[in-house]
Amino acid sequence: MFGTFSLFDSAFVAIVLLSLKVTLTAVGCAGLVGLPLGAALALGRFPGRPVIIVIVNAFMGLPPVVAGLAVFLLLSRSGPLGGFGLLFSPAAMVVAQFSLVLPIIIALTRQTIEDLWGEYRDQLTSMGAGPLRAIPTLIWDARFSLVTGLLAGLGRAFAEVGAILIVGGNIAGFTRTMTTAIALETSKGDLPLALGLGAVLMALTLAINGLALAVSRLGARFAG
Repeated sequence: MFGTFSLFDSAFVAIVLLSLKVTLTAVGCAGLVGLPLGAALALGRFPGRPVIIVIVNAFMGLPPVVAGLAVFLLLSRSGPLGGFGLLFSPAAMVVAQFSLVLPIIIALTRQTIEDLWGEYRDQLTSMGAGPLRAIPTLIWDARFSLVTGLLAGLGRAFAEVGAILIVGGNIAGFTRTMTTAIALETSKGDLPLALGLGAVLMALTLAINGLALAVSRLGARFAG
């Protein structure tokens, strides 16, 4: 009645692989940018810092469709980056997910590093390490907590549909991810494919949460 699909179907595999590629790339780039920015925001003292912290925290709850619209305007032909022709491509989807995950990583990193600095400030200062020089040490010491933050960003990115639908266009075989395919196939009545993709997405979500729990417990064991 609803049609059939196979886990080894080329279209099914392509959708899953594209989802993994886009999300892992976006979160990886957000981590490379967000970890040092969050640490610098935690330890730096400069005019406007409280305002930036408020903005970053607010952007943690940024609606995906708003982020998608902003990226769409940025990458459209009349936008400042329209000349690169990235709209309706996997690269545009990476940018959209990057914009959603980055505030989460910055905010969580800032809080973690700020707490650690308050705990070890006297010790690090006595060793001649000022706030900015202490950033690599603090990041390393907080590595388990920061990995948990990265996994939180990964979970948000995997579940996202609005932003990548706007900037990717849900083009079959090119920009169709698990979340956009689930929405489309459900509306078409192709429930087996939608359920199969949903099962994979749930498995990934459970794996991410399990990994986050394992990392936090490992960090607590090392701290103890």
